[in-house]
Amino acid sequence: MNTQIPVVLAIAGSDPLGGAGLQADIKTAAALGGYCCTVTTALTAQNSRGVSAVWPVAPEQLRAQFSAVTEDITPGAIKVGMLGNAALIAELANLLRTQPEVPVVLDPVLAATAGGDLLSNASRELVTQLLPRVTLLTPNLHEASRLLNCPLACDESDMVVQAKALREMGPRAVLIKGGHLASNRAVDILLSETNTVQRFESPRLAARNTHGTGCTLATAIATGLAAGHALPVAVACAKRFIQQAIAHADSLNLVDENGPLQHFFAVSDSSRLP
Repeated sequence: MNTQIPVVLAIAGSDPLGGAGLQADIKTAAALGGYCCTVTTALTAQNSRGVSAVWPVAPEQLRAQFSAVTEDITPGAIKVGMLGNAALIAELANLLRTQPEVPVVLDPVLAATAGGDLLSNASRELVTQLLPRVTLLTPNLHEASRLLNCPLACDESDMVVQAKALREMGPRAVLIKGGHLASNRAVDILLSETNTVQRFESPRLAARNTHGTGCTLATAIATGLAAGHALPVAVACAKRFIQQAIAHADSLNLVDENGPLQHFFAVSDSSRLP
């Protein structure tokens, strides 16, 4: 059955705080006018202070969820986040081959912002099995460093070099997020499949609530791709969305710091509960 609404299939872990993982994916797609189906890769015990436990699903559970969704709906894009272990990476690599025409955005969640290693030692499997099926890889500086086993990028020229090295591992395009650079501007570098380099710059916000930014950005890009936008347009729209979600995050006033973003910043007061 065809549908007019952009459909994203999010494959990621669950965050009980609701700010990252599948919960952030659902909110992001909804806020942008899309619809998000989900496949759970792991349950986590985490909050704004850190990750205390991770329970990955079994590969057959991942497969059953994926099959149940794709038997009903062909997503316009797939977003992949936390995977948890090498067995799940191998299983997902096989499953994605059954959807060869669907763009895949991979946020390589290697560690949580609040602390905690989420991928253990499965980085090699991520590189060798999954990256060749990825349309866009979206690492931050630390994730790029770990995937390449090299020092952190210190400036934009380093980011370009690392983006090219990551693209040689298989993904069609790479977006390196420069949020951790020592600068008053937030600069991301997009390397396309034709080796074209594009620079996306925005003001750095003095924000104390940024839980789930990586998940949100990747899903926003996937929603744009599902809507039929070209990759640079999808990235630019996603950047604008996340800037506003961060800028309005403090209005939630849930925790002291590292709280979730305000994905629904555009919802009018008239539509709120009394």
